[in-house]
Amino acid sequence: MHADLELSICIINGYPKSSREKFDLSDVGHPHDLYKAFLDKYVPKANVDVVFIADLGSSIPEGTSILSYDGYIWTGSDLTIYHSDDPRVTRQIEFSRKLYEAGVPQYGSCWGIQMAAVAAGGEVKKNPKGREWNFAPAIRRTDEGKRSLLLKGKPDVYQGFVMHLDEVTKLPPGGKLLATGDHTRVQAIEVQHGKGTFWATQYHPEYNLYEMARLIAARAEPLIKEGFFETEDQVMELVADLKALHSDPQNEELRKKIGADDTLISDEVRQQELRNWIDYLVIPYMESKHR
Repeated sequence: MHADLELSICIINGYPKSSREKFDLSDVGHPHDLYKAFLDKYVPKANVDVVFIADLGSSIPEGTSILSYDGYIWTGSDLTIYHSDDPRVTRQIEFSRKLYEAGVPQYGSCWGIQMAAVAAGGEVKKNPKGREWNFAPAIRRTDEGKRSLLLKGKPDVYQGFVMHLDEVTKLPPGGKLLATGDHTRVQAIEVQHGKGTFWATQYHPEYNLYEMARLIAARAEPLIKEGFFETEDQVMELVADLKALHSDPQNEELRKKIGADDTLISDEVRQQELRNWIDYLVIPYMESKHR
């Protein structure tokens, strides 16, 4: 925790307005709030702004510039990044490229890793294995990942919350594969492009069991349609179990039933990537601006 550190962070919410409204109707937590909750604990004096970049005409707050911030965080999104005719998508890619060129550190999860790759010349496609959801049971650090600062302090094998249909299929020039998995090969990357560095994960360190339970409940219909469940009652049984384990994280019976371990349940382990991004990218960048 950095109790007295006065950072300026911009959270870029990649969801369009219609999807954000569905979040409210479905009792799903907004991803920018999940990141803000982390920042409130780890850097409580940070100034945090949120930009809804998928809204055409939106921009960073009046009176600020790209260089006003010490770092940018990209949330997930339900848009499709390879839909090159969608201005809600293309304006996001263009903005990330500007951040790369300006040299401001970026971090992102899910949509964020796809943004890190595509904005620097990589490729994303629909995963032929279908949706990856709830949590990835065994994410593995690569040799590069074991040396990386993004994954410093993570175990060699760990779990991570996931909910996505697309995957990075080609790393951009300057990209390093830091973590991999069986369902989704690219689970964590570092991309150096232009003057900037983008650290990103396909999984969600900002989520917890309770928030994933809410998201699964809201995604019940597609999860049933895609064959993961037969009935809504089965979905809601899992939702209840996830919420119960969130309330009682040492419940061994629920841990075994769900298959979750400390790397998923413990904030200390699960959010290590976010702390590393602040410590090893954002703070050094901020200090360099004041030299």
